[in-house]
Amino acid sequence: MLSRPDAVAREGAEERVVRQLAEAALYEGLAEDVAVDERAETITWRLGRTKLRARGGIGPFGRPRIEAGTVEMEDASGGWRKPEAALLVNALPASPEARERLAAELAQTVALCDWNAKTLPYRDRRTLPFALLDAAIDEGHAYHPAFKARTGFTLADHRRYGPEAAEPFRLPWLVIRRDCLDQVLPEAEDRFYSGLLGEDLDRIARLLEPAGLRTHALMPIHPWQLQYLKTGPFAQWLTDGRARELGEAGRRYRPSQSLRTLHDADDPTAPSVKLAMSVMSTSSLRILDPHFVLTAPALSRWLCEIVASDPLFRTRYRLDLLPEDAAMLADRGGPLAGQLAAIWRGSPRLEPGEAAVPFNALWAQEADGSLFVAPWLEAHGGAERWLARLVEVAVLPVWHMLLAHGVALEAHGQNMILVHRDGWPERVILRDFHESAEYVREFVRAPDRIPDFGAIDPAHAGPADDRFHAMRSPAVLAELVTDSLFVFSLAELTHRLARRHGLDEAGFWPALARRLLRHAAEHGLEARLEALEIGGAGLRVESLLSRKLGAGADQSSHLVPNPFRSILKPGKTAR
Repeated sequence: MLSRPDAVAREGAEERVVRQLAEAALYEGLAEDVAVDERAETITWRLGRTKLRARGGIGPFGRPRIEAGTVEMEDASGGWRKPEAALLVNALPASPEARERLAAELAQTVALCDWNAKTLPYRDRRTLPFALLDAAIDEGHAYHPAFKARTGFTLADHRRYGPEAAEPFRLPWLVIRRDCLDQVLPEAEDRFYSGLLGEDLDRIARLLEPAGLRTHALMPIHPWQLQYLKTGPFAQWLTDGRARELGEAGRRYRPSQSLRTLHDADDPTAPSVKLAMSVMSTSSLRILDPHFVLTAPALSRWLCEIVASDPLFRTRYRLDLLPEDAAMLADRGGPLAGQLAAIWRGSPRLEPGEAAVPFNALWAQEADGSLFVAPWLEAHGGAERWLARLVEVAVLPVWHMLLAHGVALEAHGQNMILVHRDGWPERVILRDFHESAEYVREFVRAPDRIPDFGAIDPAHAGPADDRFHAMRSPAVLAELVTDSLFVFSLAELTHRLARRHGLDEAGFWPALARRLLRHAAEHGLEARLEALEIGGAGLRVESLLSRKLGAGADQSSHLVPNPFRSILKPGKTAR
């Protein structure tokens, strides 16, 4: 049997956690006495009283890039040895409680990665259809050290419900009293249920006689979440009749790499469903924020209207969205809000000859040590030519949505889908934007078309405060795109292409800035580009580790070097 196609398995799970923890601490200013020797390609620093060193350097946006397996700490005798993650955590500037939580999440990350490496068989990921590939890209976040924490999961849960094993399962369904459930559906309720449950709907209807569905409505729940909720307030719901279990029913699903989004296991064109899970993964508890559930269909309709209104999204900047057109939320405003919720999303539709891959597959490494995209680069003229095409196909549509229409989408490796023909980029699909689309009313091209989100959820009413979809400044919109698309996604790809395929990474980013400048000039958007304020000395990015350690709002982001500065500074014109 070949080895797993997982960089974690080769690097070692503990080594990778240590490396990403060190990189994040350096990047977010948690380390002291940092010294970078570019000639020797070494970095030295201190965490508290602990001295550390590693081979590596500093990449675009100031990202520390440490070579695998080279982090060492000085011991009491003055010698150097490889540290365990727990030792580095204890040296971080945080409360004991925050360090304890992080240490537990890192230990869980190592345990699950070790299980993957020892247990799962190798599959040639390049040949997998989209849904299976979406599960098989199991490396996790390339920056966050707790990239596979899944707090609350046992190894049995991981084997049963993790995307790595890709085992299909049916969902338990509940019948919930209608005054305890809000829902937004794209069609008549009976047709919606029938599409999901098929013949099981008749069985369920018989179980509910004589009242049927007049007083209650149906809702699926993740099987792990059902067992979890039974230990809390939901148990009383089952006792007093607000909810009733109906057992497993309907379609079979497989988890995607995001864990809580499930793909239809038998029909790749059927909708996927995103279900609340009270599991901590990377920086977030993976419930569904109750203020972004019922608004999802209205947001999707609006975004799809924007795409349909601009011919460039059908031609030069082809952009397709996977709409989220159905949503359910139980106990709105109560203790279960967000823990019992579901959103249905469309699935990719491909034309003959097309294939689709999650964007973060582009920088994945395969079992033989080559990049996932290596055969594509060889077939299409090398890294520089292929990457230039990727910019046109994947970057410019997201940028055009921001600059021309005033809407920022959180476009990162997990929620972007690249459609290609034999490895040549053709178009991009975006998904999962119900929580992460932002706009500034005065910057939106057609503000009269913005949905009244406050009428759906009162939390959205009132002046923009940067908490929901409405932001106060175009510069804040730019931060979402530069952070997610450039700093933590595209930079992962350019880093690996530079190391493996000779890409001039330092030259790529100014070239990208010039392309963005040309885009603005071609469409008369120069003034709007200046409003984004991305030509300053620094760009603001999220401090993911600091947030994990309980940093306040003033420490939840930091400024990083801006490779666009000389090109996009105020007053520049297209060249």
